[in-house]
Amino acid sequence: MIVYFLRHANAGQKRLNPVQDEKRPLDKEGIEQCRYVGRLLNSLDTNVDLILSSPLKRSMQTAAMVGNELDYEQQIERTPALQPNASYESFRQLLLQIRELEAVMVVGHNPNMSKFLSLLVSGGLSERAIEMKKGSVARVEIGPKRSVLNWLVTPRLIKAYTSAQVKERAKTSEK
Repeated sequence: MIVYFLRHANAGQKRLNPVQDEKRPLDKEGIEQCRYVGRLLNSLDTNVDLILSSPLKRSMQTAAMVGNELDYEQQIERTPALQPNASYESFRQLLLQIRELEAVMVVGHNPNMSKFLSLLVSGGLSERAIEMKKGSVARVEIGPKRSVLNWLVTPRLIKAYTSAQVKERAKTSEK
């Protein structure tokens, strides 16, 4: 199974009131991050059978925007296994429930996204092997004996790459 880990995009400052923080939406930068990530995944011909998200607003928005770029037409499933306070064990149970699928995307928060990704690819040896920045996406192949991190990219890297491509096209068209 292929699992795409996606940390929610930028959503401004954390709110002190937990109820209000759960409703915190993406900001302008976060919306732009989603577009870059979605376009990158689309250019890589990424297809997912299922998108699972934390029920918090910023994660659901990230999942919806990236899913839209992928032409994902199913409903995004909300799961407590991706909430900020979720345990690695609940995440592992979630993966076991969907193990028959070919490719899935999980959208959530830090420190969980970094922790879950680290534990998965290190075989449970390290919680801090990998850090995901806001709006980052990682591709992991889960096998019967081990999981392999294929790649991890940040929106900043995607934006820089896209900008370089646009400049290169402009130079080529001037010739």
